[in-house]
Amino acid sequence: MSQFHPTKNLKNSAVIAYLAALDHLKLVAPEIADQIVAELQDQRRSLKLIASENYSSLSVQLAMGNLLTDKYCEGYPYHRFYAGCEHVDAIEQRAADLAKQLFSADHAYVQPHSGADANLVALWSILIQRVQQPGIEKLSKKNLDELSVDEYEQLRQLLNRQTLLGLSLHSGGHLTHGYRHNVSAKMLRAVSYDVDPKTQLLDYGRIAEIARKEKPLILLAGYSAYPRLIDFAKMREIADEVGAVLMVDMAHFSGLVAGGVFKGVHHPIEYAHIVTSTTHKTLRGPRGGMVLCKNEFADAVNKGCPLILGGPLPHVIAAKAICFQEALASDFKDYAARIVKNSQALAEGLMKRGLKVVTNGTDNHLVLLDLTELPLTGRQAELALREIGVTANRNMVPFDTKGPWYTAGVRLGTAALTTRGMGPDQMDHIAHIIHTVIRNLKPATIEERGKLSLARYILDEAIAIRARSMVSELLEHYPLYPELKIEER
Repeated sequence: MSQFHPTKNLKNSAVIAYLAALDHLKLVAPEIADQIVAELQDQRRSLKLIASENYSSLSVQLAMGNLLTDKYCEGYPYHRFYAGCEHVDAIEQRAADLAKQLFSADHAYVQPHSGADANLVALWSILIQRVQQPGIEKLSKKNLDELSVDEYEQLRQLLNRQTLLGLSLHSGGHLTHGYRHNVSAKMLRAVSYDVDPKTQLLDYGRIAEIARKEKPLILLAGYSAYPRLIDFAKMREIADEVGAVLMVDMAHFSGLVAGGVFKGVHHPIEYAHIVTSTTHKTLRGPRGGMVLCKNEFADAVNKGCPLILGGPLPHVIAAKAICFQEALASDFKDYAARIVKNSQALAEGLMKRGLKVVTNGTDNHLVLLDLTELPLTGRQAELALREIGVTANRNMVPFDTKGPWYTAGVRLGTAALTTRGMGPDQMDHIAHIIHTVIRNLKPATIEERGKLSLARYILDEAIAIRARSMVSELLEHYPLYPELKIEER
Protein backbone atom coordinates (compact mmCIF):
# COMPACT_ATOMS: atom_id res chain seq x y z
CA MET A 1 0.00 0.00 0.00
CA SER A 2 1.40 3.37 -0.99
CA GLN A 3 1.96 5.98 1.70
CA PHE A 4 1.61 9.74 1.57
CA HIS A 5 4.65 11.76 2.62
CA PRO A 6 3.43 15.34 3.16
CA THR A 7 5.82 18.04 4.20
CA LYS A 8 6.02 18.46 7.97
CA ASN A 9 5.12 22.13 7.63
CA LEU A 10 1.31 22.03 7.47
CA LYS A 11 0.99 25.57 6.15
CA ASN A 12 3.49 24.95 3.36
CA SER A 13 1.77 21.69 2.50
CA ALA A 14 -1.61 23.42 2.13
CA VAL A 15 -0.12 26.21 0.03
CA ILE A 16 1.61 23.79 -2.32
CA ALA A 17 -1.59 21.78 -2.78
CA TYR A 18 -3.75 24.86 -3.27
CA LEU A 19 -1.50 26.53 -5.80
CA ALA A 20 -0.99 23.26 -7.66
CA ALA A 21 -4.77 22.91 -8.01
CA LEU A 22 -5.03 26.45 -9.39
CA ASP A 23 -2.16 25.80 -11.81
CA HIS A 24 -3.92 22.70 -13.10
CA LEU A 25 -7.23 24.55 -13.53
CA LYS A 26 -5.38 27.26 -15.41
CA LEU A 27 -4.33 24.64 -17.95
CA VAL A 28 -7.70 22.94 -18.43
CA ALA A 29 -10.17 25.79 -17.80
CA PRO A 30 -8.35 29.15 -17.70
CA GLU A 31 -11.56 31.18 -17.57
CA ILE A 32 -12.63 29.36 -14.38
CA ALA A 33 -9.19 29.64 -12.79
CA ASP A 34 -9.12 33.34 -13.59
CA GLN A 35 -12.44 33.92 -11.85
CA ILE A 36 -11.32 32.03 -8.75
CA VAL A 37 -8.20 34.19 -8.55
CA ALA A 38 -10.28 37.31 -9.26
CA GLU A 39 -12.57 36.41 -6.34
CA LEU A 40 -9.58 36.01 -4.04
CA GLN A 41 -8.27 39.38 -5.11
CA ASP A 42 -11.67 41.03 -4.67
CA GLN A 43 -11.98 39.66 -1.13
CA ARG A 44 -8.44 40.78 -0.35
CA ARG A 45 -9.31 44.32 -1.43
CA SER A 46 -12.60 44.64 0.46
CA LEU A 47 -13.88 44.60 4.02
CA LYS A 48 -16.20 41.61 4.24
CA LEU A 49 -19.02 42.51 6.61
CA ILE A 50 -21.52 39.94 5.35
CA ALA A 51 -22.81 38.40 8.59
CA SER A 52 -23.39 35.02 6.96
CA GLU A 53 -19.90 34.71 5.44
CA ASN A 54 -16.44 33.93 6.75
CA TYR A 55 -13.05 32.68 5.54
CA SER A 56 -12.52 28.92 5.79
CA SER A 57 -9.07 27.41 6.18
CA LEU A 58 -7.16 26.04 3.22
CA SER A 59 -7.53 22.60 4.82
CA VAL A 60 -11.32 22.91 4.73
CA GLN A 61 -11.23 23.99 1.11
CA LEU A 62 -8.79 21.27 0.06
CA ALA A 63 -10.93 18.55 1.66
CA MET A 64 -13.59 19.26 -0.97
CA GLY A 65 -11.36 18.86 -4.01
CA ASN A 66 -10.98 15.11 -4.42
CA LEU A 67 -12.57 11.87 -5.66
CA LEU A 68 -15.12 11.78 -2.83
CA THR A 69 -17.26 13.93 -5.09
CA ASP A 70 -17.71 10.87 -7.33
CA LYS A 71 -19.44 8.77 -4.67
CA TYR A 72 -23.14 8.13 -4.35
CA CYS A 73 -24.03 7.23 -0.77
CA GLU A 74 -27.76 7.57 -0.15
CA GLY A 75 -28.65 6.51 3.36
CA TYR A 76 -26.50 7.14 6.41
CA PRO A 77 -23.37 5.56 7.91
CA TYR A 78 -23.46 1.76 7.75
CA HIS A 79 -26.96 1.85 6.23
CA ARG A 80 -26.53 2.73 2.54
CA PHE A 81 -28.48 2.03 -0.60
CA TYR A 82 -25.24 1.82 -2.63
CA ALA A 83 -22.35 -0.59 -2.36
CA GLY A 84 -18.78 0.58 -1.86
CA CYS A 85 -19.42 3.23 0.81
CA GLU A 86 -17.16 1.87 3.54
CA HIS A 87 -14.77 4.83 3.46
CA VAL A 88 -17.58 7.37 3.17
CA ASP A 89 -19.14 5.70 6.22
CA ALA A 90 -15.96 6.27 8.20
CA ILE A 91 -15.71 9.91 7.10
CA GLU A 92 -19.35 10.74 7.81
CA GLN A 93 -19.27 8.98 11.16
CA ARG A 94 -16.14 10.90 12.10
CA ALA A 95 -17.83 14.19 11.19
CA ALA A 96 -20.95 13.28 13.18
CA ASP A 97 -18.90 12.22 16.22
CA LEU A 98 -16.94 15.47 16.15
CA ALA A 99 -20.15 17.49 15.86
CA LYS A 100 -21.66 15.68 18.84
CA GLN A 101 -18.51 16.33 20.87
CA LEU A 102 -18.35 19.98 19.83
CA PHE A 103 -21.96 20.77 20.75
CA SER A 104 -22.63 18.13 23.44
CA ALA A 105 -25.45 16.74 21.33
CA ASP A 106 -27.11 13.33 21.49
CA HIS A 107 -27.17 12.85 17.73
CA ALA A 108 -25.70 14.63 14.70
CA TYR A 109 -26.74 14.42 11.06
CA VAL A 110 -24.19 16.13 8.83
CA GLN A 111 -25.59 15.54 5.35
CA PRO A 112 -27.71 18.67 4.68
CA HIS A 113 -26.37 20.73 1.79
CA SER A 114 -27.43 24.04 3.39
CA GLY A 115 -29.19 25.54 6.37
CA ALA A 116 -32.47 25.60 4.44
CA ASP A 117 -32.13 21.88 3.75
CA ALA A 118 -31.33 21.24 7.40
CA ASN A 119 -34.49 23.10 8.41
CA LEU A 120 -36.62 21.06 6.00
CA VAL A 121 -35.15 17.83 7.36
CA ALA A 122 -35.88 19.00 10.91
CA LEU A 123 -39.43 20.15 10.16
CA TRP A 124 -40.39 16.93 8.41
CA SER A 125 -38.69 14.82 11.07
CA ILE A 126 -40.79 16.52 13.73
CA LEU A 127 -43.95 15.99 11.71
CA ILE A 128 -43.26 12.31 11.23
CA GLN A 129 -42.11 11.74 14.80
CA ARG A 130 -44.57 13.79 16.81
CA VAL A 131 -47.88 14.14 15.04
CA GLN A 132 -50.49 12.17 16.99
CA GLN A 133 -54.05 12.63 15.77
CA PRO A 134 -56.98 10.33 15.19
CA GLY A 135 -56.15 8.36 12.09
CA ILE A 136 -52.47 9.29 11.98
CA GLU A 137 -51.06 7.09 14.72
CA LYS A 138 -51.67 3.97 12.66
CA LEU A 139 -50.19 5.58 9.56
CA SER A 140 -47.14 6.99 11.34
CA LYS A 141 -46.12 3.54 12.51
CA LYS A 142 -45.66 2.43 8.91
CA ASN A 143 -42.66 3.14 6.73
CA LEU A 144 -43.51 5.70 4.06
CA ASP A 145 -42.85 3.18 1.29
CA GLU A 146 -45.46 0.83 2.80
CA LEU A 147 -48.32 3.32 2.51
CA SER A 148 -50.95 2.93 -0.17
CA VAL A 149 -51.75 5.91 -2.37
CA ASP A 150 -54.87 6.67 -0.31
CA GLU A 151 -53.01 6.31 2.99
CA TYR A 152 -50.21 8.59 1.79
CA GLU A 153 -52.73 11.25 0.78
CA GLN A 154 -54.44 10.92 4.17
CA LEU A 155 -51.08 11.37 5.90
CA ARG A 156 -50.23 14.38 3.76
CA GLN A 157 -53.51 16.09 4.61
CA LEU A 158 -53.05 15.47 8.32
CA LEU A 159 -49.47 16.73 8.33
CA ASN A 160 -50.40 19.86 6.41
CA ARG A 161 -52.72 21.01 9.19
CA GLN A 162 -49.91 21.41 11.73
CA THR A 163 -48.80 24.83 12.95
CA LEU A 164 -45.33 26.35 12.94
CA LEU A 165 -44.69 29.39 15.16
CA GLY A 166 -41.52 31.26 14.21
CA LEU A 167 -39.92 34.71 14.28
CA SER A 168 -41.23 36.95 11.48
CA LEU A 169 -38.96 37.96 8.63
CA HIS A 170 -39.04 41.67 9.45
CA SER A 171 -38.20 40.95 13.10
CA GLY A 172 -35.06 39.04 12.11
CA GLY A 173 -36.38 35.56 11.32
CA HIS A 174 -35.29 33.52 8.31
CA LEU A 175 -37.25 32.69 5.17
CA THR A 176 -37.51 29.06 6.31
CA HIS A 177 -39.17 30.07 9.58
CA GLY A 178 -42.59 30.37 7.95
CA TYR A 179 -42.24 33.22 5.45
CA ARG A 180 -45.29 33.11 3.19
CA HIS A 181 -43.30 32.65 -0.02
CA ASN A 182 -41.15 29.85 1.41
CA VAL A 183 -41.98 26.15 1.35
CA SER A 184 -42.08 26.13 5.16
CA ALA A 185 -45.32 28.13 4.94
CA LYS A 186 -46.68 25.81 2.25
CA MET A 187 -46.14 22.56 4.14
CA LEU A 188 -47.29 23.96 7.50
CA ARG A 189 -49.75 26.50 8.81
CA ALA A 190 -47.28 29.29 9.56
CA VAL A 191 -47.84 31.82 12.35
CA SER A 192 -45.29 34.45 13.37
CA TYR A 193 -44.22 36.26 16.50
CA ASP A 194 -42.56 39.68 16.38
CA VAL A 195 -40.12 41.64 18.48
CA ASP A 196 -41.54 44.32 20.75
CA PRO A 197 -42.16 47.50 18.68
CA LYS A 198 -40.57 49.74 21.32
CA THR A 199 -37.58 47.74 22.55
CA GLN A 200 -37.09 45.67 19.36
CA LEU A 201 -36.43 42.72 21.70
CA LEU A 202 -38.17 39.37 21.98
CA ASP A 203 -41.17 39.52 24.29
CA TYR A 204 -41.45 36.05 25.85
CA GLY A 205 -44.77 36.86 27.46
CA ARG A 206 -46.25 37.78 24.10
CA ILE A 207 -44.74 34.66 22.47
CA ALA A 208 -46.39 32.55 25.17
CA GLU A 209 -49.76 34.23 24.53
CA ILE A 210 -49.55 33.47 20.81
CA ALA A 211 -48.47 29.89 21.52
CA ARG A 212 -51.42 29.32 23.87
CA LYS A 213 -53.80 30.62 21.22
CA GLU A 214 -52.32 28.87 18.17
CA LYS A 215 -51.22 25.58 19.80
CA PRO A 216 -48.25 25.06 17.43
CA LEU A 217 -46.70 21.67 16.90
CA ILE A 218 -43.35 23.45 16.39
CA LEU A 219 -42.01 26.51 18.21
CA LEU A 220 -39.03 27.75 16.23
CA ALA A 221 -36.36 29.95 17.82
CA GLY A 222 -33.40 31.46 16.02
CA TYR A 223 -32.71 34.26 13.61
CA SER A 224 -31.06 35.69 10.56
CA ALA A 225 -30.93 39.29 11.76
CA TYR A 226 -31.57 39.62 15.49
CA PRO A 227 -28.64 41.13 17.40
CA ARG A 228 -29.45 39.89 20.90
CA LEU A 229 -29.33 36.70 22.95
CA ILE A 230 -32.24 34.28 23.17
CA ASP A 231 -33.29 32.72 26.48
CA PHE A 232 -33.82 29.12 25.37
CA ALA A 233 -34.96 28.07 28.83
CA LYS A 234 -37.94 30.41 28.49
CA MET A 235 -38.61 29.20 24.96
CA ARG A 236 -38.62 25.60 26.19
CA GLU A 237 -41.04 26.52 28.98
CA ILE A 238 -43.41 27.96 26.38
CA ALA A 239 -43.03 24.90 24.16
CA ASP A 240 -43.68 22.51 27.03
CA GLU A 241 -46.75 24.44 28.18
CA VAL A 242 -48.48 24.04 24.81
CA GLY A 243 -47.04 20.62 23.95
CA ALA A 244 -44.82 21.93 21.14
CA VAL A 245 -41.46 20.73 19.92
CA LEU A 246 -38.77 23.38 20.42
CA MET A 247 -36.68 23.72 17.28
CA VAL A 248 -33.70 26.10 17.22
CA ASP A 249 -32.04 27.40 14.08
CA MET A 250 -28.55 28.43 15.22
CA ALA A 251 -27.13 28.85 11.71
CA HIS A 252 -25.84 32.32 12.48
CA PHE A 253 -24.48 31.77 15.96
CA SER A 254 -23.32 28.14 16.03
CA GLY A 255 -19.68 29.27 16.16
CA LEU A 256 -20.49 31.29 19.28
CA VAL A 257 -22.07 28.19 20.82
CA ALA A 258 -19.11 26.01 19.83
CA GLY A 259 -16.68 28.62 21.14
CA GLY A 260 -18.32 28.79 24.55
CA VAL A 261 -19.55 32.38 24.23
CA PHE A 262 -23.20 31.40 24.51
CA LYS A 263 -23.62 29.58 27.81
CA GLY A 264 -26.35 28.55 30.22
CA VAL A 265 -29.83 29.51 29.04
CA HIS A 266 -28.30 30.93 25.86
CA HIS A 267 -26.86 27.55 24.82
CA PRO A 268 -29.62 25.87 22.79
CA ILE A 269 -28.58 22.20 22.89
CA GLU A 270 -29.80 21.47 26.43
CA TYR A 271 -33.21 23.04 25.85
CA ALA A 272 -34.13 22.30 22.24
CA HIS A 273 -35.50 19.01 20.96
CA ILE A 274 -33.85 19.61 17.59
CA VAL A 275 -31.26 22.15 16.43
CA THR A 276 -30.21 23.09 12.90
CA SER A 277 -27.23 25.04 11.64
CA THR A 278 -25.08 25.94 8.73
CA THR A 279 -21.37 25.17 8.92
CA HIS A 280 -19.98 28.18 7.06
CA LYS A 281 -20.91 31.28 9.08
CA THR A 282 -19.43 31.81 12.55
CA LEU A 283 -18.41 28.13 12.53
CA ARG A 284 -15.96 28.93 9.70
CA GLY A 285 -16.37 25.70 7.72
CA PRO A 286 -17.56 24.72 4.23
CA ARG A 287 -20.94 25.73 2.83
CA GLY A 288 -23.38 23.20 4.24
CA GLY A 289 -25.77 22.34 7.04
CA MET A 290 -26.36 19.91 9.89
CA VAL A 291 -29.05 18.76 12.30
CA LEU A 292 -28.45 18.02 15.99
CA CYS A 293 -31.20 16.37 17.97
CA LYS A 294 -32.32 14.37 20.96
CA ASN A 295 -32.20 10.62 20.46
CA GLU A 296 -35.97 10.39 20.00
CA PHE A 297 -35.64 12.17 16.65
CA ALA A 298 -32.49 10.38 15.45
CA ASP A 299 -34.19 7.76 13.29
CA ALA A 300 -36.40 10.30 11.53
CA VAL A 301 -33.51 12.72 10.99
CA ASN A 302 -31.28 9.99 9.57
CA LYS A 303 -33.85 9.53 6.79
CA GLY A 304 -33.23 13.09 5.55
CA CYS A 305 -32.04 11.31 2.42
CA PRO A 306 -34.29 10.26 0.67
CA LEU A 307 -37.05 12.24 2.48
CA ILE A 308 -35.68 15.70 1.60
CA LEU A 309 -32.13 15.52 0.31
CA GLY A 310 -30.64 14.13 -2.85
CA GLY A 311 -27.38 12.25 -2.75
CA PRO A 312 -25.12 13.28 0.14
CA LEU A 313 -21.96 15.22 -0.74
CA PRO A 314 -19.16 13.21 0.91
CA HIS A 315 -16.44 15.67 -0.16
CA VAL A 316 -18.28 18.44 1.71
CA ILE A 317 -18.92 16.14 4.67
CA ALA A 318 -15.15 15.56 4.81
CA ALA A 319 -14.65 19.33 4.95
CA LYS A 320 -17.23 19.56 7.74
CA ALA A 321 -15.17 17.07 9.75
CA ILE A 322 -12.14 19.34 9.34
CA CYS A 323 -14.24 22.33 10.40
CA PHE A 324 -15.49 20.61 13.57
CA GLN A 325 -11.95 19.51 14.40
CA GLU A 326 -10.71 23.10 14.04
CA ALA A 327 -13.55 24.40 16.23
CA LEU A 328 -12.57 21.96 18.98
CA ALA A 329 -9.11 23.56 19.20
CA SER A 330 -8.52 25.88 22.16
CA ASP A 331 -7.86 28.95 20.01
CA PHE A 332 -11.39 28.79 18.57
CA LYS A 333 -12.80 29.90 21.93
CA ASP A 334 -10.66 33.02 21.77
CA TYR A 335 -11.79 33.61 18.19
CA ALA A 336 -15.48 33.32 19.12
CA ALA A 337 -15.07 35.74 22.02
CA ARG A 338 -13.32 38.27 19.78
CA ILE A 339 -16.19 38.13 17.26
CA VAL A 340 -18.60 39.48 19.87
CA LYS A 341 -16.17 42.10 21.19
CA ASN A 342 -15.67 43.33 17.63
CA SER A 343 -19.40 43.40 16.93
CA GLN A 344 -20.02 45.44 20.06
CA ALA A 345 -17.20 47.83 19.18
CA LEU A 346 -18.67 48.29 15.68
CA ALA A 347 -22.10 49.04 17.10
CA GLU A 348 -20.66 51.54 19.60
CA GLY A 349 -18.64 53.20 16.85
CA LEU A 350 -21.71 53.68 14.67
CA MET A 351 -23.92 54.96 17.48
CA LYS A 352 -21.43 57.45 18.88
CA ARG A 353 -21.27 58.97 15.39
CA GLY A 354 -25.04 59.42 15.34
CA LEU A 355 -26.15 56.40 13.33
CA LYS A 356 -29.03 54.30 14.57
CA VAL A 357 -28.55 50.62 15.45
CA VAL A 358 -31.39 48.16 16.09
CA THR A 359 -31.71 47.45 19.86
CA ASN A 360 -28.94 50.00 20.48
CA GLY A 361 -26.24 47.35 20.38
CA THR A 362 -25.55 43.65 20.00
CA ASP A 363 -24.75 40.48 21.94
CA ASN A 364 -23.61 38.42 18.97
CA HIS A 365 -21.77 38.65 15.66
CA LEU A 366 -24.10 41.02 13.84
CA VAL A 367 -25.12 44.66 13.90
CA LEU A 368 -28.25 45.94 12.18
CA LEU A 369 -27.92 49.49 10.91
CA ASP A 370 -31.30 51.26 10.91
CA LEU A 371 -31.82 53.84 8.14
CA THR A 372 -35.49 54.57 8.79
CA GLU A 373 -34.76 58.14 9.90
CA LEU A 374 -32.71 58.85 6.77
CA PRO A 375 -33.95 59.39 3.18
CA LEU A 376 -32.15 56.22 2.11
CA THR A 377 -32.86 52.57 1.47
CA GLY A 378 -30.71 49.64 2.44
CA ARG A 379 -30.25 48.96 -1.26
CA GLN A 380 -28.63 52.37 -1.80
CA ALA A 381 -26.41 51.98 1.24
CA GLU A 382 -25.35 48.48 0.20
CA LEU A 383 -24.36 49.63 -3.30
CA ALA A 384 -22.54 52.74 -2.08
CA LEU A 385 -20.58 50.78 0.53
CA ARG A 386 -19.64 48.18 -2.07
CA GLU A 387 -18.34 50.97 -4.30
CA ILE A 388 -15.81 52.02 -1.67
CA GLY A 389 -14.75 48.50 -0.71
CA VAL A 390 -17.12 47.54 2.11
CA THR A 391 -19.22 44.45 1.36
CA ALA A 392 -22.41 44.23 3.42
CA ASN A 393 -26.02 43.35 2.66
CA ARG A 394 -29.27 45.27 2.90
CA ASN A 395 -31.69 43.83 5.41
CA MET A 396 -35.13 44.54 6.81
CA VAL A 397 -35.38 46.16 10.23
CA PRO A 398 -38.30 45.57 12.64
CA PHE A 399 -41.60 46.65 11.07
CA ASP A 400 -39.82 47.73 7.89
CA THR A 401 -42.11 49.52 5.42
CA LYS A 402 -39.73 49.37 2.46
CA GLY A 403 -40.03 45.65 1.92
CA PRO A 404 -37.43 42.87 1.58
CA TRP A 405 -35.95 44.09 -1.71
CA TYR A 406 -35.07 47.72 -0.88
CA THR A 407 -35.25 47.52 2.95
CA ALA A 408 -34.59 50.19 5.55
CA GLY A 409 -31.50 48.59 7.00
CA VAL A 410 -28.04 47.14 6.44
CA ARG A 411 -26.78 44.02 8.21
CA LEU A 412 -23.14 44.01 9.29
CA GLY A 413 -21.21 41.04 10.65
CA THR A 414 -17.76 40.74 12.22
CA ALA A 415 -16.92 37.02 11.91
CA ALA A 416 -14.87 37.33 8.71
CA LEU A 417 -12.87 40.40 9.72
CA THR A 418 -12.16 38.78 13.08
CA THR A 419 -10.68 35.86 11.16
CA ARG A 420 -8.40 38.38 9.41
CA GLY A 421 -7.14 39.46 12.83
CA MET A 422 -8.93 42.78 13.29
CA GLY A 423 -9.94 44.03 16.72
CA PRO A 424 -12.08 46.72 18.38
CA ASP A 425 -9.89 49.62 17.23
CA GLN A 426 -10.28 48.53 13.62
CA MET A 427 -14.04 48.16 14.12
CA ASP A 428 -14.23 51.74 15.32
CA HIS A 429 -12.31 52.85 12.23
CA ILE A 430 -14.70 50.88 10.02
CA ALA A 431 -17.61 52.59 11.76
CA HIS A 432 -15.99 55.89 10.81
CA ILE A 433 -15.73 54.78 7.17
CA ILE A 434 -19.38 53.66 7.09
CA HIS A 435 -20.49 56.89 8.74
CA THR A 436 -18.52 58.91 6.20
CA VAL A 437 -20.39 57.23 3.35
CA ILE A 438 -23.89 57.13 4.88
CA ARG A 439 -23.89 60.77 5.97
CA ASN A 440 -22.82 61.91 2.50
CA LEU A 441 -25.16 59.61 0.58
CA LYS A 442 -28.24 60.92 -1.22
CA PRO A 443 -30.92 59.23 -3.31
CA ALA A 444 -30.79 59.99 -7.01
CA THR A 445 -33.79 61.34 -8.87
CA ILE A 446 -35.41 59.28 -11.60
CA GLU A 447 -35.67 61.97 -14.24
CA GLU A 448 -38.38 60.33 -16.33
CA ARG A 449 -40.60 59.99 -13.25
CA GLY A 450 -39.49 62.97 -11.20
CA LYS A 451 -39.27 60.76 -8.12
CA LEU A 452 -36.47 59.75 -5.81
CA SER A 453 -34.93 56.41 -6.69
CA LEU A 454 -34.91 53.56 -4.19
CA ALA A 455 -31.72 52.09 -5.68
CA ARG A 456 -29.70 54.76 -7.44
CA TYR A 457 -27.68 57.10 -5.31
CA ILE A 458 -25.36 60.10 -5.35
CA LEU A 459 -22.02 60.03 -3.52
CA ASP A 460 -19.50 62.79 -4.07
CA GLU A 461 -16.45 61.38 -5.84
CA ALA A 462 -14.05 63.04 -3.42
CA ILE A 463 -15.83 61.35 -0.50
CA ALA A 464 -15.74 58.00 -2.31
CA ILE A 465 -12.02 58.33 -3.05
CA ARG A 466 -11.26 59.19 0.57
CA ALA A 467 -13.34 56.27 1.86
CA ARG A 468 -11.70 53.82 -0.58
CA SER A 469 -8.31 55.04 0.56
CA MET A 470 -9.19 54.42 4.22
CA VAL A 471 -10.33 50.90 3.37
CA SER A 472 -7.13 50.17 1.44
CA GLU A 473 -4.91 51.50 4.21
CA LEU A 474 -6.66 49.33 6.78
CA LEU A 475 -6.49 46.19 4.65
CA GLU A 476 -2.73 46.53 4.14
CA HIS A 477 -2.22 45.49 7.75
CA TYR A 478 -4.55 42.46 7.60
CA PRO A 479 -3.76 40.44 4.47
CA LEU A 480 -6.10 37.61 3.48
CA TYR A 481 -4.49 34.19 2.99
CA PRO A 482 -1.04 35.84 2.93
CA GLU A 483 0.58 32.44 2.42
CA LEU A 484 -0.94 32.30 -1.09
CA LYS A 485 1.54 34.26 -3.18
CA ILE A 486 -0.64 35.14 -6.12
CA GLU A 487 0.13 38.25 -8.12
CA GLU A 488 -2.39 41.08 -7.97
CA ARG A 489 -4.04 41.97 -11.26
